[in-house]
Amino acid sequence: MSIPLVNSIASWFLKKRFHQIELFLKYPNEVQNELLLSLLDFAKNTEIGKQYDFASIKNYKTFAERVPIKNYDGWQDDIERARRGESNIFWPTPIKWFAKSSGTTRAKSKFIPVSEESLEDCHYAASKDLLCMYLNNNEDSQLFTGKSLRLGGSKELYKEKGTVYGDLSAILIDNMPFWAEFSSTPSNKVSLMSDWEHKMQAIVNETINENVTSLAGVPSWMLVLLNNVLETTGKQNLHDIWPNLEVYFHGGVSFTPYKDQYKKLLPKTGFKYYETYNASEGFFAIQDQNNSSELLLMLDYGIFYEFIPMDIYATSQEEAIPLSQVKLNKNYAVIITTNGGLWRYKIGDTIRFTSLNPYRIKISGRTKHHINVFGEELIIENAENALKKVCNRTKAEIVDFTAAPIFMEGKEKGAHEWLIEFKTPPEDINYFNELFDNALKALNSDYEAKRYNNITLNKPKINIARPQLFHDWLKQNDKLGGQHKIPRLSNTRDYLEELLRLNL
Repeated sequence: MSIPLVNSIASWFLKKRFHQIELFLKYPNEVQNELLLSLLDFAKNTEIGKQYDFASIKNYKTFAERVPIKNYDGWQDDIERARRGESNIFWPTPIKWFAKSSGTTRAKSKFIPVSEESLEDCHYAASKDLLCMYLNNNEDSQLFTGKSLRLGGSKELYKEKGTVYGDLSAILIDNMPFWAEFSSTPSNKVSLMSDWEHKMQAIVNETINENVTSLAGVPSWMLVLLNNVLETTGKQNLHDIWPNLEVYFHGGVSFTPYKDQYKKLLPKTGFKYYETYNASEGFFAIQDQNNSSELLLMLDYGIFYEFIPMDIYATSQEEAIPLSQVKLNKNYAVIITTNGGLWRYKIGDTIRFTSLNPYRIKISGRTKHHINVFGEELIIENAENALKKVCNRTKAEIVDFTAAPIFMEGKEKGAHEWLIEFKTPPEDINYFNELFDNALKALNSDYEAKRYNNITLNKPKINIARPQLFHDWLKQNDKLGGQHKIPRLSNTRDYLEELLRLNL
Protein backbone atom coordinates (compact mmCIF):
# COMPACT_ATOMS: atom_id res chain seq x y z
CA MET A 1 0.00 0.00 0.00
CA SER A 2 1.42 3.42 -0.93
CA ILE A 3 2.27 5.94 1.78
CA PRO A 4 -0.11 8.66 0.40
CA LEU A 5 -2.95 6.11 0.48
CA VAL A 6 -2.12 5.17 4.09
CA ASN A 7 -2.13 8.89 4.91
CA SER A 8 -5.58 9.35 3.34
CA ILE A 9 -7.13 6.28 5.01
CA ALA A 10 -5.75 7.20 8.45
CA SER A 11 -6.99 10.77 8.08
CA TRP A 12 -10.48 9.59 7.09
CA PHE A 13 -10.66 7.09 9.96
CA LEU A 14 -9.60 9.64 12.59
CA LYS A 15 -11.91 12.36 11.32
CA LYS A 16 -14.90 10.04 11.82
CA ARG A 17 -14.25 10.30 15.56
CA PHE A 18 -14.86 14.04 15.38
CA HIS A 19 -18.63 13.44 15.19
CA GLN A 20 -18.49 11.66 18.59
CA ILE A 21 -16.46 14.53 20.05
CA GLU A 22 -19.15 16.93 18.87
CA LEU A 23 -21.68 15.08 21.07
CA PHE A 24 -19.93 15.96 24.34
CA LEU A 25 -19.20 19.45 23.05
CA LYS A 26 -22.95 19.95 22.60
CA TYR A 27 -24.16 18.11 25.73
CA PRO A 28 -21.20 18.16 28.18
CA ASN A 29 -23.06 17.90 31.48
CA GLU A 30 -25.46 15.23 30.22
CA VAL A 31 -22.52 13.15 28.95
CA GLN A 32 -20.75 13.47 32.32
CA ASN A 33 -23.85 12.53 34.36
CA GLU A 34 -24.55 9.51 32.16
CA LEU A 35 -20.91 8.47 32.50
CA LEU A 36 -21.04 8.68 36.31
CA LEU A 37 -24.15 6.48 36.47
CA SER A 38 -22.60 3.92 34.10
CA LEU A 39 -19.40 3.72 36.23
CA LEU A 40 -21.50 3.23 39.37
CA ASP A 41 -23.60 0.53 37.71
CA PHE A 42 -20.53 -1.29 36.36
CA ALA A 43 -18.84 -1.36 39.79
CA LYS A 44 -21.90 -1.92 42.00
CA ASN A 45 -20.87 -5.49 42.92
CA THR A 46 -17.29 -4.63 43.90
CA GLU A 47 -16.31 -4.27 47.57
CA ILE A 48 -16.38 -0.48 47.25
CA GLY A 49 -19.67 -0.66 45.34
CA LYS A 50 -21.31 -2.66 48.10
CA GLN A 51 -19.75 -0.56 50.88
CA TYR A 52 -21.35 2.63 49.51
CA ASP A 53 -24.36 0.89 47.88
CA PHE A 54 -23.63 2.10 44.37
CA ALA A 55 -26.74 0.26 43.15
CA SER A 56 -29.03 2.77 44.89
CA ILE A 57 -27.17 5.94 43.74
CA LYS A 58 -29.24 7.60 41.01
CA ASN A 59 -27.76 11.11 40.86
CA TYR A 60 -24.65 13.17 41.53
CA LYS A 61 -25.98 14.63 44.80
CA THR A 62 -26.27 11.18 46.44
CA PHE A 63 -22.88 10.14 45.04
CA ALA A 64 -21.20 13.22 46.55
CA GLU A 65 -22.92 12.73 49.92
CA ARG A 66 -22.11 9.04 50.19
CA VAL A 67 -18.65 8.51 48.69
CA PRO A 68 -15.71 10.26 50.43
CA ILE A 69 -12.97 12.18 48.60
CA LYS A 70 -9.53 10.59 49.08
CA ASN A 71 -5.94 11.09 47.98
CA TYR A 72 -3.53 8.23 47.22
CA ASP A 73 -2.83 7.58 50.89
CA GLY A 74 -6.54 6.92 51.38
CA TRP A 75 -6.54 4.31 48.60
CA GLN A 76 -3.12 2.79 49.21
CA ASP A 77 -4.20 -0.23 51.25
CA ASP A 78 -6.83 -1.29 48.69
CA ILE A 79 -4.39 -0.76 45.83
CA GLU A 80 -1.77 -2.90 47.58
CA ARG A 81 -4.33 -5.70 47.91
CA ALA A 82 -5.03 -5.44 44.17
CA ARG A 83 -1.29 -5.55 43.45
CA ARG A 84 -1.13 -8.82 45.38
CA GLY A 85 -3.63 -10.27 42.94
CA GLU A 86 -6.95 -9.73 44.75
CA SER A 87 -9.77 -8.70 42.42
CA ASN A 88 -13.16 -6.98 42.52
CA ILE A 89 -12.07 -4.57 45.25
CA PHE A 90 -12.72 -1.24 43.52
CA TRP A 91 -13.16 -2.33 39.86
CA PRO A 92 -14.92 -5.44 38.53
CA THR A 93 -12.49 -6.48 35.77
CA PRO A 94 -9.05 -7.83 36.74
CA ILE A 95 -6.32 -5.18 36.96
CA LYS A 96 -2.98 -6.47 35.77
CA TRP A 97 -1.12 -3.17 35.28
CA PHE A 98 -0.01 -0.54 37.78
CA ALA A 99 1.64 2.70 36.68
CA LYS A 100 4.41 3.65 39.09
CA SER A 101 4.97 7.32 39.82
CA SER A 102 6.54 9.51 42.52
CA GLY A 103 5.43 8.95 46.10
CA THR A 104 3.32 10.49 48.84
CA THR A 105 3.56 11.02 52.59
CA ARG A 106 2.90 7.35 53.34
CA ALA A 107 4.52 5.70 50.32
CA LYS A 108 7.82 6.06 48.48
CA SER A 109 6.01 5.37 45.18
CA LYS A 110 2.44 5.48 43.96
CA PHE A 111 1.04 2.53 42.03
CA ILE A 112 -1.93 3.68 39.98
CA PRO A 113 -4.27 0.91 38.76
CA VAL A 114 -4.55 0.74 34.96
CA SER A 115 -7.51 -1.37 33.85
CA GLU A 116 -8.15 -2.71 30.34
CA GLU A 117 -10.94 -0.13 30.10
CA SER A 118 -8.67 2.79 31.01
CA LEU A 119 -6.01 1.59 28.57
CA GLU A 120 -8.41 1.30 25.62
CA ASP A 121 -11.12 3.87 26.35
CA CYS A 122 -8.90 6.54 27.89
CA HIS A 123 -5.18 6.44 27.08
CA TYR A 124 -5.33 4.92 23.59
CA ALA A 125 -8.54 6.76 22.71
CA ALA A 126 -6.80 10.01 23.62
CA SER A 127 -3.84 9.25 21.37
CA LYS A 128 -6.24 8.81 18.44
CA ASP A 129 -8.17 11.94 19.37
CA LEU A 130 -5.00 14.01 19.55
CA LEU A 131 -4.30 13.05 15.94
CA CYS A 132 -7.95 13.61 15.08
CA MET A 133 -7.87 17.19 16.44
CA TYR A 134 -4.62 17.91 14.67
CA LEU A 135 -5.75 16.54 11.30
CA ASN A 136 -9.10 18.31 11.55
CA ASN A 137 -7.23 21.61 11.95
CA ASN A 138 -4.52 20.86 9.38
CA GLU A 139 -6.08 19.28 6.30
CA ASP A 140 -2.85 19.38 4.28
CA SER A 141 -0.94 17.46 6.99
CA GLN A 142 1.42 14.70 5.83
CA LEU A 143 1.78 13.26 9.33
CA PHE A 144 1.29 9.63 8.25
CA THR A 145 3.84 9.74 5.46
CA GLY A 146 6.56 9.36 8.11
CA LYS A 147 7.09 8.33 11.73
CA SER A 148 6.48 9.82 15.16
CA LEU A 149 9.56 10.10 17.38
CA ARG A 150 8.19 9.25 20.83
CA LEU A 151 10.19 9.71 24.01
CA GLY A 152 8.75 7.83 26.97
CA GLY A 153 9.92 6.66 30.36
CA SER A 154 13.18 4.87 30.81
CA LYS A 155 12.23 1.95 33.04
CA GLU A 156 11.43 -1.62 32.16
CA LEU A 157 8.32 -3.38 33.43
CA TYR A 158 8.51 -5.47 36.60
CA LYS A 159 6.37 -8.46 37.57
CA GLU A 160 5.28 -8.98 41.14
CA LYS A 161 2.67 -11.38 42.55
CA GLY A 162 0.90 -11.80 39.23
CA THR A 163 0.69 -8.09 38.40
CA VAL A 164 3.01 -5.79 36.45
CA TYR A 165 4.25 -2.31 37.30
CA GLY A 166 6.39 0.36 35.65
CA ASP A 167 6.21 3.79 34.01
CA LEU A 168 2.88 4.46 32.33
CA SER A 169 4.71 5.01 29.02
CA ALA A 170 6.29 1.54 29.32
CA ILE A 171 2.84 0.01 29.95
CA LEU A 172 1.41 1.83 26.93
CA ILE A 173 4.29 0.76 24.69
CA ASP A 174 4.05 -2.84 25.89
CA ASN A 175 0.32 -3.00 25.13
CA MET A 176 0.43 -1.07 21.87
CA PRO A 177 -1.13 -2.80 18.83
CA PHE A 178 1.53 -4.32 16.55
CA TRP A 179 0.84 -1.85 13.71
CA ALA A 180 1.58 1.16 15.95
CA GLU A 181 5.28 0.30 16.14
CA PHE A 182 5.56 0.68 12.36
CA SER A 183 4.44 4.31 12.60
CA SER A 184 6.79 5.30 15.42
CA THR A 185 10.47 5.44 16.26
CA PRO A 186 12.58 4.36 18.14
CA SER A 187 11.77 0.64 18.29
CA ASN A 188 10.06 -0.76 21.38
CA LYS A 189 13.34 -2.45 22.32
CA VAL A 190 15.14 0.91 22.53
CA SER A 191 12.14 2.73 24.04
CA LEU A 192 12.11 0.34 26.99
CA MET A 193 15.85 0.43 27.71
CA SER A 194 16.42 1.04 31.41
CA ASP A 195 19.72 2.94 31.33
CA TRP A 196 18.65 6.45 30.41
CA GLU A 197 22.05 7.73 29.27
CA HIS A 198 22.75 4.75 26.96
CA LYS A 199 19.17 4.87 25.76
CA MET A 200 19.53 8.51 24.73
CA GLN A 201 22.36 7.79 22.27
CA ALA A 202 20.57 4.66 21.03
CA ILE A 203 17.51 6.79 20.20
CA VAL A 204 19.68 9.32 18.35
CA ASN A 205 21.38 6.58 16.31
CA GLU A 206 18.08 4.92 15.44
CA THR A 207 16.10 8.03 14.51
CA ILE A 208 18.45 10.32 12.56
CA ASN A 209 17.96 8.36 9.34
CA GLU A 210 14.17 8.02 9.69
CA ASN A 211 11.58 10.26 8.05
CA VAL A 212 10.31 11.81 11.30
CA THR A 213 7.12 13.89 10.85
CA SER A 214 6.20 14.43 14.51
CA LEU A 215 7.70 14.47 18.01
CA ALA A 216 5.99 13.34 21.22
CA GLY A 217 7.28 13.59 24.79
CA VAL A 218 7.97 15.70 27.88
CA PRO A 219 9.60 19.07 26.90
CA SER A 220 12.53 18.94 29.33
CA TRP A 221 13.71 15.47 28.27
CA MET A 222 12.88 15.96 24.59
CA LEU A 223 15.10 19.06 24.59
CA VAL A 224 18.04 16.97 25.86
CA LEU A 225 17.43 14.41 23.10
CA LEU A 226 17.11 17.00 20.33
CA ASN A 227 20.31 18.78 21.37
CA ASN A 228 22.05 15.37 21.25
CA VAL A 229 20.64 14.84 17.74
CA LEU A 230 22.12 18.17 16.58
CA GLU A 231 25.44 17.42 18.27
CA THR A 232 25.67 13.99 16.63
CA THR A 233 24.73 15.20 13.15
CA GLY A 234 26.49 18.57 13.24
CA LYS A 235 23.38 20.22 11.76
CA GLN A 236 22.15 23.71 12.66
CA ASN A 237 18.48 22.88 13.20
CA LEU A 238 16.17 19.87 13.17
CA HIS A 239 14.59 20.64 9.80
CA ASP A 240 17.96 19.89 8.19
CA ILE A 241 17.69 16.35 9.62
CA TRP A 242 13.94 15.79 9.32
CA PRO A 243 12.65 18.09 6.53
CA ASN A 244 9.06 16.79 6.88
CA LEU A 245 8.84 17.39 10.64
CA GLU A 246 5.62 19.37 11.21
CA VAL A 247 4.41 19.09 14.85
CA TYR A 248 5.54 18.48 18.43
CA PHE A 249 2.97 16.88 20.78
CA HIS A 250 4.05 17.69 24.33
CA GLY A 251 2.83 17.35 27.91
CA GLY A 252 3.94 16.40 31.41
CA VAL A 253 5.45 19.76 32.37
CA SER A 254 4.70 23.34 31.40
CA PHE A 255 6.02 24.33 27.98
CA THR A 256 6.44 27.99 28.96
CA PRO A 257 10.10 27.83 30.14
CA TYR A 258 11.16 25.87 27.05
CA LYS A 259 9.25 27.51 24.19
CA ASP A 260 11.98 29.92 23.04
CA GLN A 261 14.61 27.18 23.02
CA TYR A 262 12.38 24.99 20.84
CA LYS A 263 11.83 27.83 18.38
CA LYS A 264 15.60 28.00 17.85
CA LEU A 265 15.76 24.26 17.12
CA LEU A 266 12.63 24.35 14.94
CA PRO A 267 12.69 27.72 13.14
CA LYS A 268 10.49 26.76 10.17
CA THR A 269 7.44 29.02 9.81
CA GLY A 270 4.23 27.15 10.46
CA PHE A 271 5.71 24.43 12.70
CA LYS A 272 2.99 23.37 15.15
CA TYR A 273 2.98 22.66 18.90
CA TYR A 274 0.13 20.65 20.45
CA GLU A 275 -0.19 20.25 24.21
CA THR A 276 -1.77 17.36 26.11
CA TYR A 277 -2.74 16.87 29.74
CA ASN A 278 -2.35 13.31 30.93
CA ALA A 279 -1.09 11.42 33.95
CA SER A 280 -0.86 7.87 35.27
CA GLU A 281 -4.46 8.25 36.46
CA GLY A 282 -5.84 9.09 33.02
CA PHE A 283 -5.82 11.32 29.96
CA PHE A 284 -7.73 14.51 30.64
CA ALA A 285 -7.41 17.22 28.01
CA ILE A 286 -6.07 17.96 24.52
CA GLN A 287 -5.25 21.16 22.66
CA ASP A 288 -7.94 21.33 19.99
CA GLN A 289 -6.90 24.51 18.17
CA ASN A 290 -3.74 25.55 16.32
CA ASN A 291 -1.57 28.11 18.13
CA SER A 292 -3.52 27.89 21.39
CA SER A 293 -2.48 27.29 24.98
CA GLU A 294 -5.99 26.17 25.99
CA LEU A 295 -6.87 22.49 26.36
CA LEU A 296 -10.24 20.91 25.64
CA LEU A 297 -11.44 18.81 28.59
CA MET A 298 -12.29 15.37 27.16
CA LEU A 299 -15.54 14.18 28.71
CA ASP A 300 -16.09 10.68 27.30
CA TYR A 301 -12.95 8.79 28.35
CA GLY A 302 -14.51 7.07 31.34
CA ILE A 303 -13.50 9.88 33.72
CA PHE A 304 -16.05 11.82 35.78
CA TYR A 305 -14.78 15.21 36.95
CA GLU A 306 -15.28 17.23 40.10
CA PHE A 307 -13.47 20.34 41.28
CA ILE A 308 -12.58 21.91 44.63
CA PRO A 309 -12.07 25.71 44.63
CA MET A 310 -8.51 26.27 45.86
CA ASP A 311 -9.59 29.01 48.25
CA ILE A 312 -11.36 26.32 50.35
CA TYR A 313 -9.03 23.38 49.54
CA ALA A 314 -7.79 21.54 52.67
CA THR A 315 -10.04 23.65 54.93
CA SER A 316 -13.07 22.65 56.97
CA GLN A 317 -15.25 24.18 54.23
CA GLU A 318 -13.74 21.97 51.49
CA GLU A 319 -16.44 20.77 49.10
CA ALA A 320 -16.33 19.54 45.52
CA ILE A 321 -18.58 20.77 42.72
CA PRO A 322 -19.47 19.11 39.39
CA LEU A 323 -18.46 20.46 35.99
CA SER A 324 -21.78 22.27 35.56
CA GLN A 325 -20.97 24.64 38.46
CA VAL A 326 -17.42 25.75 37.62
CA LYS A 327 -16.59 29.40 36.91
CA LEU A 328 -14.10 31.07 34.60
CA ASN A 329 -10.55 31.90 35.73
CA LYS A 330 -10.90 30.38 39.19
CA ASN A 331 -8.24 28.00 40.49
CA TYR A 332 -9.56 24.46 41.15
CA ALA A 333 -8.10 21.20 42.43
CA VAL A 334 -9.12 18.30 40.17
CA ILE A 335 -11.04 15.28 41.55
CA ILE A 336 -11.60 12.24 39.31
CA THR A 337 -13.69 9.08 39.28
CA THR A 338 -12.34 6.69 36.66
CA ASN A 339 -12.73 3.48 34.68
CA GLY A 340 -9.54 2.35 36.44
CA GLY A 341 -11.39 2.10 39.78
CA LEU A 342 -10.42 5.41 41.40
CA TRP A 343 -13.42 6.96 43.16
CA ARG A 344 -13.40 10.69 44.00
CA TYR A 345 -9.60 10.76 43.84
CA LYS A 346 -7.47 13.88 44.37
CA ILE A 347 -4.85 13.85 41.63
CA GLY A 348 -2.95 16.82 43.07
CA ASP A 349 -3.25 19.09 40.01
CA THR A 350 -4.82 22.54 39.80
CA ILE A 351 -6.47 23.98 36.71
CA ARG A 352 -8.54 26.98 35.73
CA PHE A 353 -11.23 27.23 33.09
CA THR A 354 -10.61 29.59 30.16
CA SER A 355 -13.92 28.72 28.44
CA LEU A 356 -17.20 27.15 29.57
CA ASN A 357 -18.60 26.46 26.09
CA PRO A 358 -16.81 24.25 25.34
CA TYR A 359 -15.00 23.46 28.59
CA ARG A 360 -11.39 24.47 28.00
CA ILE A 361 -8.72 24.65 30.69
CA LYS A 362 -5.18 25.67 31.53
CA ILE A 363 -3.05 23.71 34.00
CA SER A 364 -2.10 26.14 36.77
CA GLY A 365 0.04 23.91 39.01
CA ARG A 366 -0.04 21.34 41.78
CA THR A 367 -1.92 21.44 45.08
CA LYS A 368 1.38 20.73 46.86
CA HIS A 369 3.86 22.37 44.49
CA HIS A 370 3.31 25.97 45.48
CA ILE A 371 4.75 28.27 48.13
CA ASN A 372 2.27 29.55 50.65
CA VAL A 373 4.32 29.88 53.83
CA PHE A 374 3.57 33.60 54.23
CA GLY A 375 0.11 33.81 52.59
CA GLU A 376 1.63 34.62 49.19
CA GLU A 377 -0.07 31.73 47.29
CA LEU A 378 2.70 31.54 44.69
CA ILE A 379 1.83 28.89 42.10
CA ILE A 380 3.93 27.37 39.32
CA GLU A 381 2.07 29.30 36.65
CA ASN A 382 3.15 32.61 38.28
CA ALA A 383 6.77 31.49 38.51
CA GLU A 384 7.03 30.23 34.95
CA ASN A 385 5.34 33.25 33.40
CA ALA A 386 7.53 35.64 35.40
CA LEU A 387 10.72 33.78 34.42
CA LYS A 388 9.71 33.75 30.74
CA LYS A 389 9.06 37.49 30.80
CA VAL A 390 12.40 38.26 32.48
CA CYS A 391 14.36 35.90 30.22
CA ASN A 392 12.96 37.73 27.20
CA ARG A 393 14.07 41.06 28.69
CA THR A 394 17.58 39.88 29.62
CA LYS A 395 18.22 37.42 26.72
CA ALA A 396 18.72 34.64 29.28
CA GLU A 397 17.77 30.97 28.79
CA ILE A 398 16.81 28.59 31.59
CA VAL A 399 17.42 24.83 31.76
CA ASP A 400 15.61 24.18 35.06
CA PHE A 401 14.76 25.72 38.41
CA THR A 402 13.38 25.10 41.87
CA ALA A 403 12.40 27.36 44.77
CA ALA A 404 11.68 27.13 48.49
CA PRO A 405 10.99 29.50 51.38
CA ILE A 406 13.57 31.13 53.60
CA PHE A 407 11.79 30.95 56.95
CA MET A 408 11.61 33.90 59.34
CA GLU A 409 14.19 33.89 62.11
CA GLY A 410 14.03 36.38 64.97
CA LYS A 411 13.41 39.80 63.44
CA GLU A 412 14.48 38.66 59.97
CA LYS A 413 11.73 38.61 57.34
CA GLY A 414 11.02 35.59 55.16
CA ALA A 415 11.89 35.27 51.47
CA HIS A 416 11.94 32.87 48.56
CA GLU A 417 15.20 31.22 47.58
CA TRP A 418 15.62 30.18 43.95
CA LEU A 419 18.11 27.82 42.34
CA ILE A 420 18.26 28.34 38.57
CA GLU A 421 20.36 26.49 35.99
CA PHE A 422 20.91 28.73 32.98
CA LYS A 423 21.79 27.67 29.46
CA THR A 424 22.52 31.35 28.76
CA PRO A 425 22.92 33.32 32.02
CA PRO A 426 21.92 36.99 32.28
CA GLU A 427 24.73 39.57 32.22
CA ASP A 428 23.66 40.96 35.59
CA ILE A 429 21.98 38.54 38.02
CA ASN A 430 20.97 41.38 40.37
CA TYR A 431 19.11 43.15 37.56
CA PHE A 432 17.54 39.81 36.61
CA ASN A 433 16.39 39.37 40.21
CA GLU A 434 14.90 42.87 40.35
CA LEU A 435 12.93 42.27 37.14
CA PHE A 436 11.84 38.85 38.40
CA ASP A 437 10.60 40.23 41.71
CA ASN A 438 8.60 42.92 39.88
CA ALA A 439 7.17 40.38 37.43
CA LEU A 440 5.95 38.19 40.32
CA LYS A 441 4.33 41.25 41.94
CA ALA A 442 2.55 42.05 38.68
CA LEU A 443 1.25 38.48 38.35
CA ASN A 444 0.28 37.77 41.97
CA SER A 445 -1.41 40.34 44.21
CA ASP A 446 -0.88 38.22 47.36
CA TYR A 447 2.86 38.12 46.69
CA GLU A 448 2.82 41.85 45.95
CA ALA A 449 1.07 42.56 49.27
CA LYS A 450 3.61 40.53 51.25
CA ARG A 451 6.49 42.26 49.45
CA TYR A 452 5.09 45.79 49.97
CA ASN A 453 7.78 47.66 51.94
CA ASN A 454 9.25 44.22 52.77
CA ILE A 455 6.35 43.85 55.22
CA THR A 456 6.59 40.02 55.29
CA LEU A 457 8.89 39.03 52.47
CA ASN A 458 12.32 40.28 51.50
CA LYS A 459 13.26 40.24 47.83
CA PRO A 460 14.08 36.81 46.33
CA LYS A 461 17.50 35.23 46.68
CA ILE A 462 18.76 33.64 43.44
CA ASN A 463 21.50 30.99 43.32
CA ILE A 464 23.00 30.04 39.97
CA ALA A 465 23.22 26.28 39.53
CA ARG A 466 26.28 24.70 37.97
CA PRO A 467 25.78 22.94 34.60
CA GLN A 468 24.07 19.52 34.85
CA LEU A 469 23.10 20.04 38.50
CA PHE A 470 19.47 18.98 38.06
CA HIS A 471 20.48 16.08 35.82
CA ASP A 472 22.93 14.88 38.48
CA TRP A 473 20.32 15.21 41.22
CA LEU A 474 17.81 13.15 39.22
CA LYS A 475 20.50 10.55 38.49
CA GLN A 476 21.46 10.34 42.16
CA ASN A 477 17.82 9.71 43.03
CA ASP A 478 17.34 7.17 40.20
CA LYS A 479 14.90 9.49 38.45
CA LEU A 480 16.46 9.99 35.03
CA GLY A 481 13.88 9.60 32.28
CA GLY A 482 10.88 11.01 30.51
CA GLN A 483 8.36 10.61 33.33
CA HIS A 484 10.35 12.42 36.04
CA LYS A 485 10.19 16.13 36.78
CA ILE A 486 12.09 18.61 38.89
CA PRO A 487 9.97 19.75 41.89
CA ARG A 488 9.51 23.42 40.99
CA LEU A 489 8.07 24.95 44.17
CA SER A 490 7.90 23.58 47.69
CA ASN A 491 6.76 24.74 51.13
CA THR A 492 9.77 22.97 52.67
CA ARG A 493 13.48 23.30 51.98
CA ASP A 494 14.14 19.56 51.58
CA TYR A 495 14.67 19.50 47.80
CA LEU A 496 16.51 22.82 47.75
CA GLU A 497 18.96 21.83 50.49
CA GLU A 498 19.79 18.57 48.69
CA LEU A 499 20.43 20.46 45.46
CA LEU A 500 22.50 23.17 47.14
CA ARG A 501 24.76 20.51 48.66
CA LEU A 502 25.34 19.14 45.15
CA ASN A 503 25.92 22.61 43.70
CA LEU A 504 29.65 22.70 44.41
